[in-house]
Amino acid sequence: MNRITYLVFISLVACTGRNSGTNQTSTTFPSDSVAVCHIGGIPSRFTLARQDSIVVRKGADDANMVFIQGGKFQMGSASFQDAQPIHEVSLHSFYMDEHEVTNAQYAKFVKETGYVTVAEQPLNPEEFPGVDPALLVPGAAVFTPNKDISGLNDHLQWWTYVPGANWKHPEGPHSSIKGKESHPVTQLAYQDAEAYAKWAGKRLPTEAEWEYAAKAGKHTNEPYYWGNEKKEDGKWLANIFQGTFPASNTLEDGFETTAPVRSFPANAWGLYDMEGNVWEWCSDFYRADAYFANNSKVNPTGPKESYDPQEPGLVKRVQRGGSFLCNDAYCERYKAGSRGKGEVNSPTNNVGFRCVKDIE
Repeated sequence: MNRITYLVFISLVACTGRNSGTNQTSTTFPSDSVAVCHIGGIPSRFTLARQDSIVVRKGADDANMVFIQGGKFQMGSASFQDAQPIHEVSLHSFYMDEHEVTNAQYAKFVKETGYVTVAEQPLNPEEFPGVDPALLVPGAAVFTPNKDISGLNDHLQWWTYVPGANWKHPEGPHSSIKGKESHPVTQLAYQDAEAYAKWAGKRLPTEAEWEYAAKAGKHTNEPYYWGNEKKEDGKWLANIFQGTFPASNTLEDGFETTAPVRSFPANAWGLYDMEGNVWEWCSDFYRADAYFANNSKVNPTGPKESYDPQEPGLVKRVQRGGSFLCNDAYCERYKAGSRGKGEVNSPTNNVGFRCVKDIE
């Protein structure tokens, strides 16, 4: 399958007719170039200074969860147009997974339920008129380093649709998660993450809950959730991209793709990888004007439908935290208060999730 075929196929996969939840009207909202970002802990002052977190095990996955005391915070960022205006939000208390759901945890879910992810399911030729049925094989998008690019505006220059790529084979059929049981699971569509959360007796976080937990009680304008610098004592504080994107990753943080959970310092509330490693699905529909349109200030759940002016025909949900592909030259959306987005049926090898649970 040549590159042109891949590009056409990816476009068709993204534009499938599963559009429930989409609204074609929106407040005029300018786009920004950084919006398209994809389609044992280390001792630190951040962990030493953290509050006395209550860690419990809740749910069928037996995962450690951190008690997040409810409160008020300033949500948003002055650096990103779709994260404005900054506004006060109040949240009730909840539990949150201390780290992203791992390959081992997802494997337990699949073993007990027989669940088949979107990337593993056959594609219906009726949803892709005009495409050779022989090309409609299960698979997913995989990041492919590329030195021969023309600018950073066309993300399809470094994404390839790989038949056979799925959560068990994140980079394609010749890759494996063997030996990576503690890495975050990837190649999951939104419904794949939602199904796991339901099985575990949990749910996906709202983006307000996610941001509140990531800020961990801080009310500053620092660029990162942990502070002003990317390193402490010469060590990187998150798994992000170093080097020249997308051609060469210098691996200064030690990882080319995902890192095992707990490889980097936890925040002050005991939560790991709230920046970098993998993007995390949130339950909110994505709208660029969500903070203008949503008047709820207590436990907000986001807009009622999706609308992205850059791709108005696609249903998108919010993603938070950035991934191993983020850096300041390309994808700044790992920074504090910023928002990511993803088409709900388009898994990639840099997107995962974590769960939350209501207080009973």
